[in-house]
Amino acid sequence: YYWWLDVWQGGTIGAVFMFYTLVFLAITLPFRCTRWLRRATVIVLQRTYELINPRCHCITNDGVTPPRFIPFVDVFYADAMCSLSKVFFDWGMLFHMASHYPYPVPASAHNILIPSACAAVPYLIRARQCLIMYTVGRLKQEKNRFSHLWNALKYSSSIFPLCLSAYQQTIPKRAAKDLDNLLIVLMVINSTYSLYWDVVMDWGMWQDNPLGVAFCETGTAHKKGLWLPSNPHKGGAPPACVHTVMRPRLRFGLAMSALILGIDCVLRFSWTLRFANQALFPNPDAFVLCTQFLEVFRRALWNLLRVEWENIKHSRHKPTTPRHHGGSGNGSTSKHHAAKHHHAAQKRGMATTEEEWVSILPTAGKLNTL
Repeated sequence: YYWWLDVWQGGTIGAVFMFYTLVFLAITLPFRCTRWLRRATVIVLQRTYELINPRCHCITNDGVTPPRFIPFVDVFYADAMCSLSKVFFDWGMLFHMASHYPYPVPASAHNILIPSACAAVPYLIRARQCLIMYTVGRLKQEKNRFSHLWNALKYSSSIFPLCLSAYQQTIPKRAAKDLDNLLIVLMVINSTYSLYWDVVMDWGMWQDNPLGVAFCETGTAHKKGLWLPSNPHKGGAPPACVHTVMRPRLRFGLAMSALILGIDCVLRFSWTLRFANQALFPNPDAFVLCTQFLEVFRRALWNLLRVEWENIKHSRHKPTTPRHHGGSGNGSTSKHHAAKHHHAAQKRGMATTEEEWVSILPTAGKLNTL
């Protein structure tokens, strides 16, 4: 950007396209050191194709193929896209400006409406996935199918602040200032709703031990120095009370899980920095860059507990296969158990392909030892 704008006296559009041209060359040139980058690009394009061309075969009307839930890898990828909403906004603005190049963009509402619509695309994709999951759950008579509707409502609540913020850019500043309080209310609702969903639904905390929660809330365990075992019929030292409240099985340990939870609570409200951006940042671009880095950091920590909880849920449904020693019947027995597990997984609508199982987390053996 420095060379293009300051040294060569080029325009902003040219600088952006020059940046993406260099990125394209770095990916396509057959250097051995960038092989991983080409592989990652192929994976991203494959997952993006699944979102653009959704897995509509999850719900079929042929009366033979049972409906199945959207694979976790697609849900996980769409969640990551929600953290890149600002990138989609920039892309929308870039293509809108490029459509008028080399002439200046005329002043109109499209200057903000088009980028804002692009920023809402990840949330719409994720909300659509939730509606598909609800439909599949209804067809399969799942008891928790309504949770997908609440999840769709959560992603929909992210669109209201986007729409209001875009509307503020199209009206006079004095009138836009009067809508700031409404914008704050909408953002608080969305942040609080998303934080609750992170902890309870995406990470599986505070939901498996209702008696433990009630016991610890009374303060009896702390006063008497008692412990609440997760399974009193098994040996070993029982977990602490706070461990029972969060979740009995924590892959990353109690301290790290609590730290991630605390960081997520703070960064879910990082948008409040906008009220002190003039005192903390030299310019608006620095504020936007900082908030984007904070969101990427929050999403990276969120991914750890999200994948951990998904792996725990799969390990709960995974049948235990008895070990056989010696004999020529081991191969046939293994095939029998594999076929039985595949048939049971199809009934539950679970993904059983190698790609989808590997994409969860290759640490099921470690988790079973916790």
